[in-house]
Amino acid sequence: MQIHRVTDLTADGLADYSRLTDVALRRVSEPEGGLYIAESTKVITRALAAGHRPRSVLLQEQWLDDVAPLLEPFPDVPVFVGESALLEQLTGYHLHRGALAAMHRPELPDPRELLAGARRVVVLEDIVDHTNVGAIVRCCAAFGVDAVLVTPRCADPLYRRSVRVSMGTIFQVPWTRIDPWPESLNMLNDLGFQTVALALNEGAESLDDLAASLPDRLALILGTEGDGLTARTIDSADRVVYIPMEGGVDSLNVGAASAVALWATRA
Repeated sequence: MQIHRVTDLTADGLADYSRLTDVALRRVSEPEGGLYIAESTKVITRALAAGHRPRSVLLQEQWLDDVAPLLEPFPDVPVFVGESALLEQLTGYHLHRGALAAMHRPELPDPRELLAGARRVVVLEDIVDHTNVGAIVRCCAAFGVDAVLVTPRCADPLYRRSVRVSMGTIFQVPWTRIDPWPESLNMLNDLGFQTVALALNEGAESLDDLAASLPDRLALILGTEGDGLTARTIDSADRVVYIPMEGGVDSLNVGAASAVALWATRA
């Protein structure tokens, strides 16, 4: 390994890890820089298993032996090793999960190519909380979803927190962005998908009814926290479905709702 002891935070290669808690900054800098940050040895392992390439690694000394076997195929990748306080000054938070890796961001597939053999997909409309994005992706992996489609204003599935909450399953669930939206619903219909909006609207049908007679190709659409799906999306979808509830509760967090809907519509 190419081990570099961190003593100067302005050293070449460290800029990838600067101000990791600044969401607004990272939302722009990571895609434009062609990178994302994988946090923890478990997530790094899954990223490498998916064929993603590391650009560099940042860690404390005690985690070096854990990371070394992962990097054997990449002898030219720099490994930055530093004291906890110094690395916290760089990143903006305490590195308590072992290691960080700056990974090369893979090119996203064309939506039509991604959907060619898919039977059940999930569309994330403008979901802004990275934790929710990660939780939904993990549910998609757990319940065998074939692909995830992300609208232009949705949070980045490869943002550090999204990846961590997904437990690295974002590397096993095929995904891409779709644009424009909601006009892309026409593409889904052209490909034979029945588009189903999950919303609390008058006239919506029960999730039980959908589960009792599933279409051959299903696109389940989940909306942003708070406001839910836009009116245009609801009006454009083939069906609108709600989750039956009791106890005076009318809605669930979108991550929890995705788990219920995906379990009910599993093959």
